[in-house]
Amino acid sequence: MTGAKRKKKSVLWSKVKAPHCEGFKQWCRRRLPILEWALHYNLKENLLPDTVSGIMLAVQQVTQGLAFAILSSVHPVFGLYGSFFPAIVYAIFGMGSHVATGTCALTSLISAKAVERLVPSSSQNFTKQSNTSILGLSDFEMERIGIAASVSFLGGVIQVAMFALQLGGATFLLTEPVISAMTTGAATHVVTSQVKYLLGMKIPYISGPLGLFYIYTYVFENIKSVRLEALLLSLLSIVVLVMVKELNEQFKRKIKAVIPVDLVLVIAASFACYYTDMENTYGLDVLGHIPKGIPSPRPPSMHVLSAVITEAFGVALVGYAASLALAQESAKKFKYSVDDNQEFLAHGLSNVISSFFFCIPSAAAMGRTNGLYSTGAKTQVACLISCVFVLTVIYAIGPLLYWLPMCVLASIIVVGLKGMLIQFRDLKKYWNVDKIDWGIWVSTYIFTICFAANVGLLFGVVCTIAMVIGRFPRAKTLNIKNMNEMEFKMKTEMDGETQQQVKIISINNPLVFLNAKKFHADLMNIIQKEHASNQPFDDTNKCEQNSLLNSLSNGNCIEEASQPCPEEKSNLVSSMVGFSTYHSGVGFLFQVFRDCKSRSVDVSFAHCTASLVKAMQYFGNLDSEEPIFFKSVSAAISDIHSNKARQNLSKLSEQSEV
Repeated sequence: MTGAKRKKKSVLWSKVKAPHCEGFKQWCRRRLPILEWALHYNLKENLLPDTVSGIMLAVQQVTQGLAFAILSSVHPVFGLYGSFFPAIVYAIFGMGSHVATGTCALTSLISAKAVERLVPSSSQNFTKQSNTSILGLSDFEMERIGIAASVSFLGGVIQVAMFALQLGGATFLLTEPVISAMTTGAATHVVTSQVKYLLGMKIPYISGPLGLFYIYTYVFENIKSVRLEALLLSLLSIVVLVMVKELNEQFKRKIKAVIPVDLVLVIAASFACYYTDMENTYGLDVLGHIPKGIPSPRPPSMHVLSAVITEAFGVALVGYAASLALAQESAKKFKYSVDDNQEFLAHGLSNVISSFFFCIPSAAAMGRTNGLYSTGAKTQVACLISCVFVLTVIYAIGPLLYWLPMCVLASIIVVGLKGMLIQFRDLKKYWNVDKIDWGIWVSTYIFTICFAANVGLLFGVVCTIAMVIGRFPRAKTLNIKNMNEMEFKMKTEMDGETQQQVKIISINNPLVFLNAKKFHADLMNIIQKEHASNQPFDDTNKCEQNSLLNSLSNGNCIEEASQPCPEEKSNLVSSMVGFSTYHSGVGFLFQVFRDCKSRSVDVSFAHCTASLVKAMQYFGNLDSEEPIFFKSVSAAISDIHSNKARQNLSKLSEQSEV
């Protein structure tokens, strides 16, 4: 008896426990995408292309990491860390299989403002060392990376909070023109920041409104200080990079592996600078000392979080916007899905965790992502393989990069921004398709180059909202295709053959405060036109009662609605509709229902969701009314026919009694 009871308890416990375990597994797969794709990884088909792509990506990660660290006003070695840790975290939590996360020009520009404001440039040499216990770097350098890491930490916390609040659905405001203009403007800022290295000039740090124009003004005022050697080496590097990359793109189908021109150029320039002593002979700036290894993790400077909150919001929003656009583009190209909220979590954790390892703010970069496309990467394994080579550079090859000329590194960065800069070509498309989008692109770009990427993004979002507010109330919410009239004949013993008009309308947009008034006005105009064209509604001896059939569905009623009524000859036309159960929208819909009833117009609703029926009943007592909710348009038509038949029978019985 005791054993039977234990067996029953174990069975009950297993039934209770099974759903929880199953739900936990689904949650893990949803929040840890690596568990989904790693289990189905095909070594035979994917390992070789992922390895080749990973090697090519590692070259870009190293060069861009060094350059973007300098752009962020910190020591170059911290850019190597920023190319390693964020990529690993995103590979675990991210859903973009072809998104290369790491150091990013957009976030580096934003964090540099906080670094220069809180730890301004001093007379100390950029590569000056001291006897500190961390990498042998000076306290000045450690203070600077502390500020940048704090920006990364707080920006990641903001992104994780946005994930918790499920704000990924608000990304519809980040339209294509806004993202394109913002990234192009940010690329213009990055090119401007590299001018001093391309020309071999000493330019002080200039930021703030119109800072980009002040930099070029300074350059033209001091044009005589340009070093001809740096300019010639920069031009030669740019020409070689552009030519080889174009050849790789044209012949990538004929050759199995592309030429790693970035790596070749770095090695050649470093050896040439070392053997000719360009640093002392020609006065060229070189990268300088790169310490080996990775220091022990340390929390970022928490006492400065309140001082960097503006830059942290900029990093969180701009970095996420640019990264999400790349993830959605890759998902569309390779036919998989990306969860907007999960991307908030992935990039947020990438910034938070990496900030403990002296990393600058991270995000996805267009140049590296396009590199994954061109080299044939299959999965995130390519990014993980690149991390192995980046780690090799950190522990072994880093010190050999001392002689890399800064003008060559700047040339690599400028050529890598080609994908962003050629987005100017989108202006022709926007002009031909929608001139308002063209205006948003131009204005967003102007605000970005005049102020900053986060200001340009905010301005673009505001313009998008203004456009929606301006256009939405005038949008055609109520649709009647060719008046969508359906006439059917009804045989009765009293009148013989009569005709009854049934209007079929659709609601094409959600009803909100922006368009509800226009919807109500359009509907009342239809009723008034019907009054004018036909006999009065209240003259029941001369005409039949008019019925409006509102087809409310979520996009699955065309086939069913277009079928003729099986019992009566009919010509039914129903358009696609999309009604969402918003509180204000349901209230407006209920008011329309009452107004129609007051005008002797019966209203029926087809393809209603359960939430809509419940919401409508909440707004008014509809239980006593005749049935107005139906599963399909055909069911509503049949009900109208049945009601008419009953009315005719009642009239016939009354006449027989008389």
